[in-house]
Amino acid sequence: MTSMIQPTNIQLNSTASSQAGVFQAIADLAIENGLATSADEVVKGLQTREAQSTTGFQDGFAIPHTQSEAVVKPGIIIVRTETGIEWGSFDDQPAFFFLALLIPKSEAGTTHLQALSALSRVLMDDKDRQALLNANTNEDLAQLVEKAITTTQEEN
Repeated sequence: MTSMIQPTNIQLNSTASSQAGVFQAIADLAIENGLATSADEVVKGLQTREAQSTTGFQDGFAIPHTQSEAVVKPGIIIVRTETGIEWGSFDDQPAFFFLALLIPKSEAGTTHLQALSALSRVLMDDKDRQALLNANTNEDLAQLVEKAITTTQEEN
């Protein structure tokens, strides 16, 4: 699971201003980086999951995720928007930092749950959350997420 995040999977300073815009940015990055074969299917999967219950976390973070036939390789895509977007988060605050998890349908279950657990654990830790917020480059952000996932994997 350690190769799920690459610097090219990250878009800092996104101009997306709606949930649909964020989902499209995630899908576009998934296509550009060879993680998925259909942007439309990725967007539909993210929308379907979001309709079940919010993926908004707290302090501006959300973890949108989907399992889809269109996803050919598991990956984490990060989109950080310039402004907050209403997301129905646990703390009722807008979200601006999106850690999207894309999983092939064939890997639903273990890969999905391990990665989701790792990302959730990072967001629950004040120090880790602040480190994500402070990261100024795609490389720094990818390295922080990689380290968090690797550390969580080693603990299990």
